[in-house]
Amino acid sequence: MDTTKILIVDNEPIIRESLSGWLKRDNCHIRTAPGGKACLKMLKKHRFDILLVEITMDGITGMEVLKHVKEFYPDIDVIMITAYGSVASAVAAIKAGAYDYLLKPLAPEKLGVLIDRLMDHQRRKQENLFLREQHREHTRFESIIGQSAPMQEIFNLIHDIRDSRSTVLISGETGTGKGLAAKAIHTNSPAGQGPFVNVNCGAIPNQLMESELFGHQKGAFTDAKETRKGRLEMANNGTLFLDEIGEISMRMQIDLLQVLEDKIFYKVGGTQPITTNFRVIAATNRDIHLAMEKKRFRKDLFYRLNVISFTMPPLRKRREDIPLLADHLLQKFVQETNKEIHGINRRAMDELMLYDWPGNVRELSNAIERAVVVCKCPTIEACHLPMAKPDGKHPPRESLTLEEIEQDHIELVLCRNHWNIAKSASILGIDRSTLYNKIRRYCLKKNA
Repeated sequence: MDTTKILIVDNEPIIRESLSGWLKRDNCHIRTAPGGKACLKMLKKHRFDILLVEITMDGITGMEVLKHVKEFYPDIDVIMITAYGSVASAVAAIKAGAYDYLLKPLAPEKLGVLIDRLMDHQRRKQENLFLREQHREHTRFESIIGQSAPMQEIFNLIHDIRDSRSTVLISGETGTGKGLAAKAIHTNSPAGQGPFVNVNCGAIPNQLMESELFGHQKGAFTDAKETRKGRLEMANNGTLFLDEIGEISMRMQIDLLQVLEDKIFYKVGGTQPITTNFRVIAATNRDIHLAMEKKRFRKDLFYRLNVISFTMPPLRKRREDIPLLADHLLQKFVQETNKEIHGINRRAMDELMLYDWPGNVRELSNAIERAVVVCKCPTIEACHLPMAKPDGKHPPRESLTLEEIEQDHIELVLCRNHWNIAKSASILGIDRSTLYNKIRRYCLKKNA
């Protein structure tokens, strides 16, 4: 750990001198301030880990210093000291964020033990910050989130090709995050400072694809009222992302292959050649090999695109990422809706973990968004999830005991009826006394 920096704040020079002498030790740098005003000035210029502050100072008081520190420097630990202590002042100091409260005359041994404990606390905070940063680096790459082995392989590949301009082909089911992976590759590549131009080949009709890609001259066709740039020209010095490349027509495949080979094209109705320089990333949810067998996708275009390739894994093949993704999505939608929702309870998380997610991360995102919108509890519960609806798909229950199934059902009924005991007991076919007993037995809580 770096040297611990301590600031002693007291009006009395002898107190400052005494404390400085007592606290002198290895890996510890001590400075003093003669009052609150001097302390606040020093905080603007220097970093400190620990403050010892006298409460009853002239001018800016110790409590005012404490409140300022907790507002603007929340990572600094503050010990309040005073010769005129009371229970009320001690409680007020702790409530305001003080780490501890000591009465004068101070015992050097007691103060030394406290500082050693605080230094250890600071060291652990730094270690935890480092570990959190490491965890973030290993669970996120740009907007892609995952800690599973398949996702770590993809993160490593994106990192390995960061200096390359080679063409990339990304395969994977709908909703697995192929677009996010493409954006991460672009951002971390030499083309990262240039534009990222997305072409959704499945959403553009074949008759408009040529104009979309190549652009057109004014008057080239009936509705061409002005000259327009195409996506190829827009992507110059950047990345062209051809999403759902398997959807383009055989004719357009020929034209596209020619551009990828020569980096020269003509606008529709144009006669001037346009030179462009871009990196190509393509993505598909189709089986391209099957499409080639059926003569629906050109082999020469496939070989041109398939320089670097990988497959985004479906969510059911990386279930250990579900809690991480669900928490990230929850925070996102809570922030957007300004709702007070603090987490996902155990039963709801079980539902998320057991469901097969045919729509992958996109479906999970929709499920969490819907849960946040309908939730009126402090936490997301199973009944807020679309897959928990009676007319929806349920995860398999074969692994649950009879008691677990009963607990799950009681919690579900209570949640759907907003914890109305009488109504829930009636639906369950038991009296209220029995329902209360089961709630106690299973430790069910409204905000659990």
